[in-house]
Amino acid sequence: MKHVLAFDYGASSGRGVIGSFDGSKLSLNEVHRFSNDPVYVGKSLHWDILRLYHEMKQGIQKANFETDGNIAGIGIDTWGVDFGLLDANDVLLGNPFHYRDSNTEGMIDEVLKIVSRSEIYHDTGIAFQVFNTLYQLFSMVKNKCSFLEKAETLLFMPDLLAFFLTGNKSCEFTIASTSQMLLAGRGTWAYDMLNKLGIPVQILPDIVDTCAFAGKLQSQVREELGAGEIPVIKVASHDTGSAVISVPFANSDDAYLSSGTWSLLGVECEKPVINDVTLDLNYTNEGGINRTIRLLKNIMGLWIYQECRRAWKKEGLSISYDEMDAMAEAAKPFQAFIDVDDESFYSPGNMPNKVISYCKRTGQKEPEDIGSIVRIVMESLAMKYRSSVEGLEKITGRNIPVLHIVGGGCKNKILSRYTANVLNRTVTAGPVEATAIGNVLAQLIALKEISDVNQARDVVKRSFPTEVYEPEATGIWEDAYSRYLQIIENPVG
Repeated sequence: MKHVLAFDYGASSGRGVIGSFDGSKLSLNEVHRFSNDPVYVGKSLHWDILRLYHEMKQGIQKANFETDGNIAGIGIDTWGVDFGLLDANDVLLGNPFHYRDSNTEGMIDEVLKIVSRSEIYHDTGIAFQVFNTLYQLFSMVKNKCSFLEKAETLLFMPDLLAFFLTGNKSCEFTIASTSQMLLAGRGTWAYDMLNKLGIPVQILPDIVDTCAFAGKLQSQVREELGAGEIPVIKVASHDTGSAVISVPFANSDDAYLSSGTWSLLGVECEKPVINDVTLDLNYTNEGGINRTIRLLKNIMGLWIYQECRRAWKKEGLSISYDEMDAMAEAAKPFQAFIDVDDESFYSPGNMPNKVISYCKRTGQKEPEDIGSIVRIVMESLAMKYRSSVEGLEKITGRNIPVLHIVGGGCKNKILSRYTANVLNRTVTAGPVEATAIGNVLAQLIALKEISDVNQARDVVKRSFPTEVYEPEATGIWEDAYSRYLQIIENPVG
């Protein structure tokens, strides 16, 4: 039995998971879970990186105990785009900014005054999102940030945590690809574009492939934790990159949906797909294992749903997600629709009021109860999935027969059912622990316990169940989708 330890950091929580492989099947054992709470300091929103590192060390200690010291590797994946800066002495310069911090407001427009939208997209193949690393760094340049002026090295979040463990600095390919600073298909930094923007290219680290070895736990860490010389492995460090490794594709034309706070809906490609259509539709070409491309649409996901629950909890209404779903099921269908990617939903705040306000300003009936709000959010998210699948089919010329939903969001049965209905095609849900599984599988490939990604996906099919959803009542959903498109494409009521 081979044991490896996967650390999976999401936007709201993290965990340490032991993956145990017997040569045929894989099993998981979560040994440590913790919240990931961003912190406001003044007007700035930051990640509490040292606490996250502390939690990682707690996870290593627990896993070491659980396996009697037989941990063969450690892998780290996180969300994309965010980073820390180190000075000449490898000291961290402040807490990393959170991608929802306001420092990037207006930065896309400022960047486009210097470099055209077409040039940026045709260089990088990455969709324009205000939180991209490119705009975070340009904001620092424009505001003469002292941290940036002192910086010697930029490390993305999983690379920064790996540096804390090993003392070695490098940048894994999939996490670098989220930055909108990498030349698509070449895996090198877009130096010409970055120089035009005044971004100091000398701080950018060397890029390594998925499944590379980052180094072993350094002596200070080993002594503190009572651990051995465990190798740290560069898994697909972007959490979606790890999740896609675990998708149990039945057909190469199938699409995946990595569902959580964000929804990433896409297909695997051998090369980037960069043209005027993908630029117009704002699809992104992120990196995958073996330098493959994840052609996908970045969708707001369950963020609105989660923020609604948080807002109701603040009002003293302590309701569970199951209770929210039951209320939604009892509510009238297709009362109204929202564009889940509307900028009004991007920032934290009273999300139920934002849903009501969107309905009001688009001339729709305003929801009056919890169930109606939740139903509107879930139906609208399913509608967004359909438009995104149709966009993929238009771009690639593929007929997508099946959508595979993986990640925590696949536990939401009503969303999976709504998605199958509006897509009018089969939807599979599972595995739930997709990101941790992909993290573990990449380590096992690096350790030569598994030969390649194809074998890894066979292991997933043997080891973890999936649930199949077939479309129902497609006629009423087709009519509702037509109404949804009218509202989203013509949002003035």
